[in-house]
Amino acid sequence: MDTKELLKKVKKIEIKTRRLSDHLFSGEYHSSFKGRGMTFSEVRQYQFGDDIRSIDWNVTARYNEPYVKVFEEERELTMLLMVDVSGSESFGTHEQFKRDIITEISATLAFSAIQNNDKVGLLLFSDEIELFIPPKKGKTHVLRIIRELLEFEPGSRRTDFRQALRYMSNVMKKKAIVFVLSDFVDEGYDNALKIVGKKHDVTGIRVYDRYEEELPKLGMVPMKDAETGEIVLVNTNSREVRKNYRANYLKTVDYFENAFTKSGSGTIHTRLDESYVKKLLSYFKRRN
Repeated sequence: MDTKELLKKVKKIEIKTRRLSDHLFSGEYHSSFKGRGMTFSEVRQYQFGDDIRSIDWNVTARYNEPYVKVFEEERELTMLLMVDVSGSESFGTHEQFKRDIITEISATLAFSAIQNNDKVGLLLFSDEIELFIPPKKGKTHVLRIIRELLEFEPGSRRTDFRQALRYMSNVMKKKAIVFVLSDFVDEGYDNALKIVGKKHDVTGIRVYDRYEEELPKLGMVPMKDAETGEIVLVNTNSREVRKNYRANYLKTVDYFENAFTKSGSGTIHTRLDESYVKKLLSYFKRRN
C-alpha cells in the first residue's frame, strides 16, 4: 500500500469512527469505566453526616473547628488495544475481512478514549509480540495506531494468547482498560487471563464470520489453514464433517466465554455481517 492510499484509508476510518465516538460512545464510554481511584480535591468544614475518618486533624487544630478532606474520582484512564494479527484475521466472506472490522472497532474505542483525555496504547501479536506502542494521548497518536492496524504485516501467522497476555502484564504496571480483539481460535490461555484480570479491566471482543459457525454444502472443497498454510480437501457434503466442524467451533467459543467469565472479564461477540456499533453500545450500557 503506497503512502497516498494509506493516508486516504486512514482518513476514511477516522471520519467514520470519530463520528461514532462523538455521537454514540463518548457518554457511554465515560460512564462505563471508572478511574484508577480517588484523588484529593479540597478541604472544607465538617458537615453533619460526614465520615469522621476524613477529618483533617492538622487543619482542624489550626482553626479550632472540624474540617474534612474531600476526594473525587480520578477520571484519567489508560486504554490498551491488544489486537490479534495472525493469519486467521484475514478471513471473511462478507464485504470485509475480520481485520477490517477489528481496525474500525479499535479506532472507535481509541477516539472515545481521547475524548476523555485518556491514554491509548497498541499491542499487536501473533504467536510472538509483533509491535508495542506505549499509551499516549492525542489525535496524532491515535492516527498512528490506525496506520499500524491498516499497514502492519506480521512476521508470523500463528496465535499464542498466553505469550501476549504475559507480555502485556509485564509492560502495563498500572491498571488499564484492556480490549482484546481477535477471533479467539486458540486455547490454553485461561490461567494467564486470570492473572491479567485481577489487575486490569479486560474485555474480549470476538470477531467472526458466519461460515465459521457452520460449513455450507459445497461438495469437495480445498481449504487452507490461514495460520499453517496447509491445504486439505474437505467433503462439505458429508454430514459427519459438518457436524465435527460445528462441534469444534462451539468448543472454541465455549472456551473463550468460560475463560473470560472466570477471570472476571467481559465479552462481546460480533459477526462480520452484524452491527458492531449495537454490540458495543449494548455492552457499555450493561456495565453502567
